[in-house]
Amino acid sequence: MAKEISFTKMVGAGNDFIVIDNRTGVVAARSRAAKKWCDRKNSIGADGVLFLEKSRQANFQMRIVNSDGSEAEMCGNGIRCIAKFAQDQKLVGKKFKIQTIAGIIDVEIKGAIVKARMVDPKDMKLNLNILLNDQSAAMSFVNTGVPHAVCVVKSLKAVDVDGLGRAIRTHDYFKPRGTNANFIQFNLDRSIDIRTYERGVEGETLSCGTGSTAGALIAAATKDLPSPVLVRTKSGETLKIYFSKEGQNFHDVYLEGPVQKSFEGRATQ
Repeated sequence: MAKEISFTKMVGAGNDFIVIDNRTGVVAARSRAAKKWCDRKNSIGADGVLFLEKSRQANFQMRIVNSDGSEAEMCGNGIRCIAKFAQDQKLVGKKFKIQTIAGIIDVEIKGAIVKARMVDPKDMKLNLNILLNDQSAAMSFVNTGVPHAVCVVKSLKAVDVDGLGRAIRTHDYFKPRGTNANFIQFNLDRSIDIRTYERGVEGETLSCGTGSTAGALIAAATKDLPSPVLVRTKSGETLKIYFSKEGQNFHDVYLEGPVQKSFEGRATQ
């Protein structure tokens, strides 16, 4: 008989996740479970599964498995969703720490707004020119816990996010693990709009926390946008990216935005 497991569906600025309290190790085969549950036609459907697990270094650990079964080092919207879940379950207070593969993340919750201190960005490369579909394509790169390529475009509506995103994600330059691909558009009010092709989901998502962070930092590095940068995602929700900047070095980076619980249920492994 298949074993039933309680889950909660959480949404962070359009990024949706299945959250499992896995402190007792009830789910051992995370990858297999995630691929099954994330199927939007035959199961619950989600961009990924967040597993809340025990930690000796923080209040708890987050393990995130993408819809294709691969594990990510970090997820900005995911960390905010699992934080709100943990508070709703009375496991934590308003300020606490979460362990991830990318590092320890500090979180603060005020109502439905969750603010997470991101890991310091690394490997920033500005104004790269990469041969894409036999043409030179300009983009920048930064690792905000996971790798992100960022392309500045004049019109997001005209961008083939899935086609170009897939080509960038699998490009030889970013091998062996590939990259996420983001497309940003500057607005007159010094905010940016963004669309993201996510590695692991292998398609465009309504929002990406680490991607929005990457887009904001590249915008700040190339156009000197001040903190906080407002990032409007495809979902229509706006994320705020705070940071301190010294030359081209960024630190004290925070991601802030809304989180909501969608529904609860029980799933079989």
